Amino acid sequence: MSKTTGKNKKGNRHPAGQLIKREDSVLVIIDVQEKLVPVIANHEKMIVSIVKLVRFAKIVGLPVIIVEQEKLGPTVGEIKSELPDCVPVTKMTFSAARQSEFVKKLDGLSGCNIILTGVETHVCVMQTALELLPDFNIHVVSDAVSSRSPEDSNIALQRLNQSGAVISSTEMVIYELLEKAGTEEFRKVHEIVK
Repeated sequence: MSKTTGKNKKGNRHPAGQLIKREDSVLVIIDVQEKLVPVIANHEKMIVSIVKLVRFAKIVGLPVIIVEQEKLGPTVGEIKSELPDCVPVTKMTFSAARQSEFVKKLDGLSGCNIILTGVETHVCVMQTALELLPDFNIHVVSDAVSSRSPEDSNIALQRLNQSGAVISSTEMVIYELLEKAGTEEFRKVHEIVK
């Protein structure tokens, strides 16, 4: 997305409900940081789901962007250890879409599908999704997002769905992007999801 044009320069947004393809997708991890995660509901399950998605991304060559809120410490070790060379985008705004470095990273990729994970669902994840929705297909991974309050997270997922985001699960995203069984990729991915 270009902040100057307000449009996805790729121009390849597709209707909601259509299957996504790996060649035009990017995984975004928002604010899964050491100082915030301990107070997040079901954070252990959320981290397991994000790690599965990161491992999958590495197998199929899916780009990954990590975003960190200033002053909340580094991304948790379970995720960062999977992506040791990934330099996080730092932000002060709640929406990552208001951070020029994040926008530049998106502009440098061919993706029109943003697979969103992280915290908090009702704050940074939701605001990022809503700002990106006019120009990108947003897929929010329900078991890879959370908030301090499960109620806030559930309400945010409902609002995002009503606003045009696709609500998925970790396995839905993985198998949708994988497309077929019986391959070497499938064998490697099966080890992640079993």
